[in-house]
Amino acid sequence: MSGPLGEDCGCDCTQALEQLYLFLDSEIDNATCEEIQAHVDSCSQCLSAYDLERLVRALVSRSCSERAPEPLRERVLMSIRQVQVRIEVQD
Repeated sequence: MSGPLGEDCGCDCTQALEQLYLFLDSEIDNATCEEIQAHVDSCSQCLSAYDLERLVRALVSRSCSERAPEPLRERVLMSIRQVQVRIEVQD
């Protein structure tokens, strides 16, 4: 993988990076998981990509678990109802 300054880590990162999302979601077989884990453990650039993706997922997960403030929820629901009424009137 080429680094930010163009340096090369000396390994083939393509497969590991292509399957990073499947790896993080545990959607690939154990043998492939072990290969990717070994690669990430030995390649600092892929480890950085892995760590960044894990961090982003954690932040999104935490943000998505919070409930929207009630006034915002009411405005969104009202907008949805208005769109539904417009669609029904046009039909």
